[in-house]
Amino acid sequence: MLSFNELEQKLSRRLLDVLIQAGLITVLIAFCYKIFSPFMSMMLWALILAVTLFPLHQRIARRFDGKQGRAATVLVLLGVLLIVVPTVILASSFGDSIIDLVHGAKDNSLAIPLPSETVASWPIIGAKLYTFWHAAATDLPALIQSMQPKIGDVTKKALGLVAGIGGDMLKFLFSFIIAGVIMAYGQDGQHSARAISRRFVGAAKGDEFATLSTATIRAVAQGVIGIAFFQAILVGIALLIAGIPFAGILAIVALVLGIAQLPALLISLPAIAYIWMSGSYDTVPAVLYSIILVVVGMADNVLKPILLGRGVDAPMPVILLGALGGMVSAGILGMFVGAVLLALGYQIFMAWVTIQNVESTEVDAADAVQE
Repeated sequence: MLSFNELEQKLSRRLLDVLIQAGLITVLIAFCYKIFSPFMSMMLWALILAVTLFPLHQRIARRFDGKQGRAATVLVLLGVLLIVVPTVILASSFGDSIIDLVHGAKDNSLAIPLPSETVASWPIIGAKLYTFWHAAATDLPALIQSMQPKIGDVTKKALGLVAGIGGDMLKFLFSFIIAGVIMAYGQDGQHSARAISRRFVGAAKGDEFATLSTATIRAVAQGVIGIAFFQAILVGIALLIAGIPFAGILAIVALVLGIAQLPALLISLPAIAYIWMSGSYDTVPAVLYSIILVVVGMADNVLKPILLGRGVDAPMPVILLGALGGMVSAGILGMFVGAVLLALGYQIFMAWVTIQNVESTEVDAADAVQE
């Protein structure tokens, strides 16, 4: 029988061991995160791509007698050709558009049309908006000078955004390559994911949560992000072909509208109006470009059936907030990662709430039967 002092010393040593172990684990996690954090968005997007494209990878692998590496190589090359190359073109146009805006504002070569008199009659903001718009259209340098140093800060941020586009495009390319490696070892990865899920939520619910996570990632990536992304690429390429100014910026706007489930016609119809009102196009090219813009603006009607419908049960504001928050925190790549992760977190949380409610109901029913 241990005395009180011996028991106290034993518990103290045990507590000290636990604290030291916890401290060492915390330090290890902190160092690992610091090393891994620069690649976080790229690795997460690669994992999302791998989970989303894995069924297609398996279909390709069956045509190569089950050779997983060869199928992954083919899929990555197709992704680079069909997705990465157009994205790089639009990103370059996006950067050029921002630089043109900054330079145009500095040397007063940016042409801003005069506002309509009806703008002043708009409620709440009409008068201030009309005054600001009129000043920008008549004397832009003076307006810019009056808003210093705020304009200078915005300019620095805009140029910093342009400088970061190249890095984002490299991450985008490497994400496809890493996704190919993950898919080549997809079977082992699937078993590991289920094992991790069982470790976190228990053996009884582990497989269910792993299945829910996989389904959510594929649904958002295909049904929401995939449709919006492909439509934005089509709209951007069409705008570039038609020679519409700021095609890269408009493509980004089309991407955000697509994530919010709004039609890309909100971009293509004003572009068509510009074609006919600018006087810079002959009739035949104007008709041809108008037809192209209408077709790409309605491309979601074709993409939705191909990419398995509208996506996930998560509310659209959750997906949109994830996309916008991800873009603010991690750039263009963060837009895709943020939308998927926030939707995944919402789905897992709601599944956990449902399970807790069901278990509580079962306990209450059992107590009622015993009474």
